[in-house]
Amino acid sequence: MNLLDRHIFTSVLFTCAAAVGLFAFVVALPHIVRELLGPLLAGQFSLETFARLVGLLFPFAISFALPMGVLTGVLLTLGRLSADSEITAMRAAGISIARVSLPVFVLGTAGAIAAFFVNFETMPWARVQYHREFASAVRANPLRIIVPKTYIRDFSRRVLYVGDKEGPVLRDIWLWELDDQSRVRRLVRAEAGRLDYDEATNSLIPTLVRVKIEERDPENPEDFSKSPKAASVERAEEVRISLDNYFGRNLDKMKPEWLTYRQLRLEQARLAALPPPPPDKAKERARERMKLDLIVQDKFNLSLAVFSFALIGVPLGIKVSRRETSANLGLALLLVLSFYLLTVMIKWLDRHPEYRPDLLLWLPNVLFIAIGLWLFTRIDRK
Repeated sequence: MNLLDRHIFTSVLFTCAAAVGLFAFVVALPHIVRELLGPLLAGQFSLETFARLVGLLFPFAISFALPMGVLTGVLLTLGRLSADSEITAMRAAGISIARVSLPVFVLGTAGAIAAFFVNFETMPWARVQYHREFASAVRANPLRIIVPKTYIRDFSRRVLYVGDKEGPVLRDIWLWELDDQSRVRRLVRAEAGRLDYDEATNSLIPTLVRVKIEERDPENPEDFSKSPKAASVERAEEVRISLDNYFGRNLDKMKPEWLTYRQLRLEQARLAALPPPPPDKAKERARERMKLDLIVQDKFNLSLAVFSFALIGVPLGIKVSRRETSANLGLALLLVLSFYLLTVMIKWLDRHPEYRPDLLLWLPNVLFIAIGLWLFTRIDRK
């Protein structure tokens, strides 16, 4: 690699790295705010645990940020070189556009290989480890889940509100029990109580005193023409609040997206080896197999998208004025949105395996590569 190649390669590399970092932070930020910030402020997580969980979010964020970051880095770097007339000087010296672009294509290929490893290995491992460590951190002190003067909606079919809390002792307790349509079917209100954790059943067990219980019609709990059943008791101990849904991390039933490449292939082989289903279950089996096929092809396509975006970024970045570079950046953002939109629309066809959405997923990359080659030939003639 000569001096010019190193100059272009390092310029694109550092710009791409900064862009990927920025986009990864943007992707990870909603998860940090929604899942981790509350437990940190409530004292449920230490700073060390918080930092480790945030770190485990980034492989997931990078899997989406890498294609867009590479495109942005290529556009910004080649746009700057064009605006400073460096591309013009290279071409005047007899260096072709293809030769100038070689370091970008090398970087795009390396990025696609890195994306393949992230999508099939690093990201699945990080997602499983994230949920495992999140659940472990909560279980270390489950009573910290209860934050006074806050409606806690993370339980399975339960909403809990506590007015005050001193250690395990609670005051002004409201517990709403919901049906499968999220309608209140039972309301329990207590002046005070004590909260204990049962590790064997992974449940919170509140012991309530001076309790009022209101039970509504189980068939139609919102029919207020019927008076709800109401009772008052001095003490209630039968209430249990399962934490399984709060943790939401049942690793025995991992999402297919969390499987590594080897695990996905084993799952595909398992489904293929099953005996033929009854006619009424054939469509469901086909959809199950197609869902796995879509996950595998989607990960392959996200990896290839790194190279596709680098390819299309070269002709869009090589312009002679900053105004044109800005316009091309806007066009590139539109193309990226179109890429992801088209991908999502194809995924919606998972209910119709006969249309082969697993093969149609390659369409966005094929279009991008074709457009990139067409733009490349045009810019090379100028």
